[in-house]
Amino acid sequence: MKKPQIKTKMPGPKAQEVLRQDNKYLSPSYTRPYPFVMDRGEGVWVADVDGNVFLDCAAGIGVVATGHCHPDVVRAINDQAGKCLHMSGTDFYYSVQSQLAEELAEIVPGAKNKKTFFVNSGAEAVECAMKLTRYFTRRPRYIAFIGGFHGRTFGALSLTASKVVQRQYFAPLLPDVTHAYYAYCYRCPFHLEYPSCGVACVQHIDEYLFKRLIPPEEVAAIFVEPVQGEGGYVVPPPLFLPALRKLCDKYDILLVDDEIQAGMGRTGRMFAIEHFNTKADVYCVAKGIASGLPLGACVTRAGIMQWPPGAHGSTFGGNPVSCAAALKTIELLKHGLIENAKKVGRSALDRLNGLKDKYECIGDVRGIGLMIGVELVADRKTKEMVPDKRNAVVYESFKNGLLILGAGPTSVRFIPSLIITEDEIHTGIDIFEKALGKIFSKK
Repeated sequence: MKKPQIKTKMPGPKAQEVLRQDNKYLSPSYTRPYPFVMDRGEGVWVADVDGNVFLDCAAGIGVVATGHCHPDVVRAINDQAGKCLHMSGTDFYYSVQSQLAEELAEIVPGAKNKKTFFVNSGAEAVECAMKLTRYFTRRPRYIAFIGGFHGRTFGALSLTASKVVQRQYFAPLLPDVTHAYYAYCYRCPFHLEYPSCGVACVQHIDEYLFKRLIPPEEVAAIFVEPVQGEGGYVVPPPLFLPALRKLCDKYDILLVDDEIQAGMGRTGRMFAIEHFNTKADVYCVAKGIASGLPLGACVTRAGIMQWPPGAHGSTFGGNPVSCAAALKTIELLKHGLIENAKKVGRSALDRLNGLKDKYECIGDVRGIGLMIGVELVADRKTKEMVPDKRNAVVYESFKNGLLILGAGPTSVRFIPSLIITEDEIHTGIDIFEKALGKIFSKK
């Protein structure tokens, strides 16, 4: 598998059979941007049930950090599966679980006196953080950001403000959640420019929300993504997170860093917040932590995680097979994959910025490491969003052998596994450019 190979019309005959079965028996709430039916994968290459081969720049929404079926990860999974599949980490002990917690205490930013609660997913990590920060502070309120995505369970959904469809008809959600403006400089809600704006989005919290709407003494935590994921792959300017940290310190509010999509080496650092010389109080980790197995973690310093037995629990959280996969994943990240993400990401950004010079439809290119967003617009002057055309570009790329996903109302994201080479990422960008040329016109 070294280049895309499309043998059938999409979807192929075997894929159509799966689609018919899926349509009959599965919930229609799943969001499927195109009819790709996975059969097998190796590295950044995947094949569907009809034998068509694709370059995967979606990576299971950033989950398969070490690529599909990395042999070292598969070996670690098999070794642990042969010993024990489950015994409940809530009631008993796993050595592999405590080993992983020790590893997280080492790699998560801040002092090493940290404790971890293991869960099955990102949304569960956020739920844990919501409960923990409320328990620790005895405060009832939270602040999150417009464009943020933290999950679809009721608590996490209350923080989420990414798409209306995710919240529609589910009210009432958790009360006392207020949404502030994220540092989305390309579409600044204050119509200002950085850095002369003085980080107005953070000032707005202090000077408006805290004076007219929310008593800061009642806020337990501010939840933030260091780079917004579902909101459009929005990279904040350098002073945003430090200003937010300063605001939290001013009012003894806990800062919760949602690294679920941006963490685990994706941005060329183990955690994205490290790019901003800032530390949080609580960290939510999932997606890429276990190379495809379900695992999430809420990590904080020991002084915060002081709740008693029974205050929180999880039957499957910290499953030993997932923990074994995570330990091997972290080892691989440390020994070259984070550096590769930095190097290949830089090359991809240079290439995509070159496309911006050729295509008026590219309004903005932004990213860190292998977390890259391309915002498509009708024209750069009006910045009119073009969700239908963005979706058409994604689908056209699929038809030509590239798997990518949308992000936000009008952006495309590139989030391949961290093992991808420069040649492979440029193969993907070639296909993306071809799709752009078909759906849009050049300058």
